[in-house]
Amino acid sequence: MANTLVLYYSATGTTKKVAEKISQILNADIAEIHPVTPYSNDDLNWHNKSTRATVEQKQEHDGRVPIKDDLPSLDNYDNVIIGHPIWWGIPPRLIATAIDNLALNGKRLATFGTSSSTGYDRAQSNVERTVRENNYDVKVAHGDILNSRSAIKNWLNSLNF
Repeated sequence: MANTLVLYYSATGTTKKVAEKISQILNADIAEIHPVTPYSNDDLNWHNKSTRATVEQKQEHDGRVPIKDDLPSLDNYDNVIIGHPIWWGIPPRLIATAIDNLALNGKRLATFGTSSSTGYDRAQSNVERTVRENNYDVKVAHGDILNSRSAIKNWLNSLNF
């Protein structure tokens, strides 16, 4: 069986719960992506156009948010799953920063999002663009929004991890 790492960022705990379920099902290791500056509830108020998250998400495609230098080495993993919330239709900008800083060559990558109001197509395009920008030789599986146990199981079965 291939070794799998589940990496995730969770602002409110929702994505963390899904990442933990995936880790349990796959008997995979799990690690959290940490922003240098944690997000407060005020930072996440999507109704306010001047909040931190809104401003960050409205950046150009190459926008990045600094993360702590504590990502695990991928040397012992064949598969990497990255989970994140969906903000303004795409992953938080710190996910691109994480992808920039991971040694993904030769790995199989899958990403998932948590959201109550959007699909995963724009997020998938965003992840794939970031992978291309880094010139990684990596297979990117089709991601999905995972909001239920059955959605998690169906998605994991489609990955063949």
